Amino acid sequence: MKLTEKLKEYEGQFMFIRWATGGEYGKLKYVGSDFIEFEIIDIDNMEFSETMFIQAGLILEASIGGCDIARIIAEFSSKISE
Repeated sequence: MKLTEKLKEYEGQFMFIRWATGGEYGKLKYVGSDFIEFEIIDIDNMEFSETMFIQAGLILEASIGGCDIARIIAEFSSKISE
């Protein structure tokens, strides 16, 4: 199974992705056959700061769960209700 096939199951979810030149928290918007569209969250103000298109071969790690992801989701959700 290719990484893009597995990531397709997590479209629309918050996660941490590390790629060849960096890593950020954000929301996985779209998974194509050879790239992903990833909206990066500025964790200081919990707003989307930029959109990245990352070639699938450059992705080194994708963290879907964990305490950091749960904190990001909670903080982002609290900003929505304001």
